[in-house]
Amino acid sequence: MTIKILVIDDEEAICEILKFNLEKEGYDVDCAYSAEEALEMDLSVYTLIMVDIMMERISGFDFAKRVRNNPETEFTPIIFCSALGAEDDKVMGLNIGADDYVTKPFVIGEVLARVRAVLRRAAAMSERAATAQTHENADVEPNVVFRDLCIDLNQKICYLKGEEVSLTRTEYDLLLFFLRHPNRIYSREEIITQVWGDDVVVTNRTIDTNITRLRKKLGEYGNNIITRQGFGYGFKETH
Repeated sequence: MTIKILVIDDEEAICEILKFNLEKEGYDVDCAYSAEEALEMDLSVYTLIMVDIMMERISGFDFAKRVRNNPETEFTPIIFCSALGAEDDKVMGLNIGADDYVTKPFVIGEVLARVRAVLRRAAAMSERAATAQTHENADVEPNVVFRDLCIDLNQKICYLKGEEVSLTRTEYDLLLFFLRHPNRIYSREEIITQVWGDDVVVTNRTIDTNITRLRKKLGEYGNNIITRQGFGYGFKETH
């Protein structure tokens, strides 16, 4: 299957550099020179979207929010590629739901490596979802339940007291990992390996931010996600 990538940047030179190098890797690449132009396109056909942040009228952040709020593109991987290199900008981008964040000026080899890593992760998730769908009737996975907290593995949805909790993919994976491995503290490195994978660059700040956000969404059960300073995080059943 052809992998289609959309590059969105108001600098034509950046678009051409990325298009040239991505096509050398065998990808099918389109370019848009503004978020407005991209929103006029059929975004559902793309396997990955790479988008700048500082653009006129609609920023990359606002564009990504629209992509995430569209059922046809809510799970399409997004990589921000921006001159905004501050830690807070990166955290904001990841909080919106981006899968990675590359700062300009970039090294094209690193960009290509990050693209490959994001695509591998997305493909693995799609394969798991497809397998679950194929065996929906014959091999339904049981829900993962902790008191009033429930993860429906077949629908990939979290429920709290019967109400759906809106989780990002990373928050979902974090919670599932904790519920399946309770009553033990895991280092940040172990969590990265289990949730993000070895080939994704993740900072400690990113882990802390995702866990803080997950705690808030879980209400009273957020207290069950505990911190052991100097060691890491865990899910305590008896909290």
